[in-house]
Amino acid sequence: MTPLEILAAAASGAPAPRIPIFCNLLDQGAKELGMHAKEYFSKGECVAEAQLRMLKRYGQDNVWSLHYVGKEAELLGCKEILFADDGVPNVADFVIKNLDDVATFEIPADITQVPAWQSIAECMSILRGEVGATHPICAYLTASTTLPSILMGMDKWMELFLLGPFDVRDELLRKCSDFFQQHISALRAAGANVLIYSSPFGSPYFVGKNIIQKTVLPWMRRDLQPGGVDDVVYYCGMAPFNEVIELVFDELKIKTHHISPLADLAEAKRLINTRGLTCGVIDDIKMINWTEDETRAEVKRIIDIGKPGGHFLFCNGVMPMTVPEANIRGMVEAAFEYGRLE
Repeated sequence: MTPLEILAAAASGAPAPRIPIFCNLLDQGAKELGMHAKEYFSKGECVAEAQLRMLKRYGQDNVWSLHYVGKEAELLGCKEILFADDGVPNVADFVIKNLDDVATFEIPADITQVPAWQSIAECMSILRGEVGATHPICAYLTASTTLPSILMGMDKWMELFLLGPFDVRDELLRKCSDFFQQHISALRAAGANVLIYSSPFGSPYFVGKNIIQKTVLPWMRRDLQPGGVDDVVYYCGMAPFNEVIELVFDELKIKTHHISPLADLAEAKRLINTRGLTCGVIDDIKMINWTEDETRAEVKRIIDIGKPGGHFLFCNGVMPMTVPEANIRGMVEAAFEYGRLE
């Protein structure tokens, strides 16, 4: 079976030789090609080449089209990204500098015509041509309720989100949701078949369950309504969200859940059961200091919890650049060993 077929089997509960095994390697690409981060991320063919090289080296099931989260801000007018060869690129120019800017902030009529889109298109074209028929191609999308944090800064967005003025907040959310609908449609058209819906505001770790139910979920429904959710993964960063899994099923119909290492995986698996796909996630921050044996032991623990009954996928979070290569290799090898179903 191909990795795509194994993923489909896990989601449906059909027989398969093993569980799906994802290894998310994003910031390692520049080092893989021996390039400085700024040059590397400017060329979609380089991002694709690094993903394909790492796929061949480690043998996981998935590749990524994501360059960095700030790419979305660039699509919306950000003029400067701060690059570092030993860390994650960050937004250095906020598109919205004060509340008056919300009124003049506009979404491009077609984001695929924006210069910042072109490297994404190049990357997607290569990945689709090389592995699109056999492997999951993951794409990252920031929910409308979270996107303002990279457009104006988290502190200003939290103040506007919680304290208002609410007419300004809702105007910004509408525009961000319009962008999201364009973005997810463009990524699907380009070949992405696993869409990571990033919504930290969908976790009670950030805002209360009552706020999620009354304020966040309506915007989530608006984000996702046009294209459906069959290929969507509910993701709250590494924040736990067991408390709202039932809400997500009822209100959004999302069936695949990227469970935080901080959450009770057994409880999450019980809540999701056979209705969807539980993604058990290793704490790859701790992998920085673990030995290879400790990494393998944690992989086994996670899979022992999640594998019984099927409907389970093993993965990591964002794999910091300082995680030793031996631990990455050990993680993937252990997942293949302990994830066998036959």
